[in-house]
Amino acid sequence: MTVSRRDFLKASAAAAAFAAAGASALNPLRPKDADAASTSGLTWGKAPCRFCGTGCGVLVGVKDGKIVATKGDPQAPVNKGLNCIKGYFLSKILYGKDRLTKPLIRKGNRMVEASWDEAMNLIAAKFKESIAKHGPNSVAIYGSGQWTIADGYAAAKLFKGGIGTNNVEANARLCMASAVVGFMTTFGSDEPMGCYDDLDLGDTYILWGANMAECHPVLFSRLIDNRLRNPKVKIVDFGTRFTRTSQMANQYVKFAPQSDLALLNAIAHVIVKEKLYDQGFINKHVVFKKGKEKIGYGLEDKFKFADDPKPMTFEEYQAFLKPYTPEYASKVSGVPAKTIVEIARLYADKSRKVCSLWTMGVNEHSRGSWVNNLIYNVHLLTGKICRPGENPMSLTGQPSACGTAREVGTFTHRLPADMVVTNPEHREKAARIWGVDPHKIPDKPSYHTVEMFRALDRGDIRCMWIQCTNPFQSMPNLNRYRKGARKEGRFIVVSDIYPNRTTEQADVILPTASWVEKEGMWGNAERRTHHFHKLVNAPGEGRSDLAQLIDFAHRMGYGHLFPYKHPEKEIWEEYRKFGEGQGKDLAPYESYVKARGLRWPVVNGKETRWRYVEGHDPYVKAGEGIKFYKNKATNYKAVIWARPYEPPAEIPDKQYPFWLCTGRVLEHWHTATMTGRVMELKRANPNAVCEMHPEDAKRLGIKNRDKVRVSSRRGSVVLTVDLNGRGKSERGNLFVPFFDETKLINELCIDAYCPLSGEPDFKKCAVRVEKA
Repeated sequence: MTVSRRDFLKASAAAAAFAAAGASALNPLRPKDADAASTSGLTWGKAPCRFCGTGCGVLVGVKDGKIVATKGDPQAPVNKGLNCIKGYFLSKILYGKDRLTKPLIRKGNRMVEASWDEAMNLIAAKFKESIAKHGPNSVAIYGSGQWTIADGYAAAKLFKGGIGTNNVEANARLCMASAVVGFMTTFGSDEPMGCYDDLDLGDTYILWGANMAECHPVLFSRLIDNRLRNPKVKIVDFGTRFTRTSQMANQYVKFAPQSDLALLNAIAHVIVKEKLYDQGFINKHVVFKKGKEKIGYGLEDKFKFADDPKPMTFEEYQAFLKPYTPEYASKVSGVPAKTIVEIARLYADKSRKVCSLWTMGVNEHSRGSWVNNLIYNVHLLTGKICRPGENPMSLTGQPSACGTAREVGTFTHRLPADMVVTNPEHREKAARIWGVDPHKIPDKPSYHTVEMFRALDRGDIRCMWIQCTNPFQSMPNLNRYRKGARKEGRFIVVSDIYPNRTTEQADVILPTASWVEKEGMWGNAERRTHHFHKLVNAPGEGRSDLAQLIDFAHRMGYGHLFPYKHPEKEIWEEYRKFGEGQGKDLAPYESYVKARGLRWPVVNGKETRWRYVEGHDPYVKAGEGIKFYKNKATNYKAVIWARPYEPPAEIPDKQYPFWLCTGRVLEHWHTATMTGRVMELKRANPNAVCEMHPEDAKRLGIKNRDKVRVSSRRGSVVLTVDLNGRGKSERGNLFVPFFDETKLINELCIDAYCPLSGEPDFKKCAVRVEKA
């Protein structure tokens, strides 16, 4: 077969990315008709991948009412036909032997089969009883960045506009809330100004806490593809452990946990001191502010915090940066002062297009909102923003953490399209669209996720419905919340597809339709909204989350809020009203049925690749250049924030001398509810292990594959030590993935959280290690 240079480069990039992650590319140069014989008789449909927030397009092959094959969609602009290793096994995620197929109700210590009527009547009766005795805030719904847009919209409309409680949260609070606060406080609008095209067009990529080779391998392949085409491309990886991403980067910069705050301020210090900033850009597009300092970590219940921003001048900001010399930051971080200066100059180099990329290393942080602000500071100081190939971008971990949790606003404080419950005009608009009294929507947030589960433990929340997420494996300080769920007087409903550590806590389990067993929309990390059709039926009596919510609404007396014949389509057209004319414009439903996703704002049928910039964004007029048009309060300017360094909520000491960091691995997604049912993925990575530095192990008399007990002030777990794994922890650091339901590493994690976002810090707590 003949291979073009373009195809060769693409295949080489794919192979490099998979090699970086410890896997091999599966026939990346396969001719287009190679699998024609094996796919005869199949009906193919398009869909976004079920896993992370990348939003890869896949083709789904159906035969005899079952998914029998999937492959990368060559017409999908995100992945251009490439899948990661999880994507290759999508056809198997719905067919585990223990798939839930009937409603189950707790009878004593047993779960027994029930009819849908019996289960839904019980749920409605319990919720009504709780509301009557304890008020609307005694009930809650906890959803997911895996909810479809219609799912999340229905949940928000029912609970906020119907029941009258803001007790609506999603697991995106655990991964993306700090990114949201960063965007909102800096630009006045959530989600990036750039898009994935920046991965192809830039030449400098600085990664902060992002193991892209394993957690976003398809996007990482685009970086490698770019580097293969352009020798000028440089990838710098800032990390607390050496990963497959570090191995493929041009430069690995190791730093101490939490010291990113000092490092980014030091980079800004160098840029200002050496006058490397873009004065014209700053004068036209930037204001300066400072917020509260010396604040807590949310470890006490009902912690409240307001940022209380104050304006400042450039000179005052310069004075704020003065202590953050490269030498000071070097002492805090361990990064040589010379390296800090080099990175600052790299950011400011006018001949280079710079992109910053980050994930949970920044967001799951007790000061995650601040770190997001500090990354934007560097781009705003240098004017490297809103242009093709040079933008900051936060990458997401769930298929609709953006489209559902963030855009729909399935958080206690939010409404759709960046609106908030505290703003009376926003409440009035939502009430008008929903057809409810504006006073029905509470004017104050209730509980963010950590506080919601604390309220369940205390008894302030009595009834909680959990849909398509597994919090009793994924929450930090897990022991407290698992015990709290089973206290007397609590009633837990769980909608899921498989038994897991959350269904163990349930009083009612509802079998759920997943992925292409229903119709829906998701939104990915580059503002791209995807549509997918229902291609197969759910097994047994499984029903979609949306169908369950609408059924529940009718039984609760709120059926009039859902008068739909085709709910997915009609909800979409209703939801679109929130963003029209607000820079959040969405296309009509049928446009997404035909397209491989569209990036909002979509105006006159045209998607937007780069926001806030003339020639790309329809909201920026000719002659305006760059305009941060959502920031009306600052005269359409972005904010550079003075955010100080502060130490973590918990640091190692003599009793607990190690740092613990948790995270994901290539083969498994989140708590492995789906990937754990795929034999090939389970066999490739069967159990969580404790990654440890060989010198630390030697000092403690620990050998590779020994059993050790890792303990914190909150719990302990026995693990196998891995000294030769794909990741290499730095001295004094441990890494343990959280996918293994038999090794609940989150029992050890502290539930300290960023006071602005409510997002907990899964990356830093103090532990000790002993031979088991």
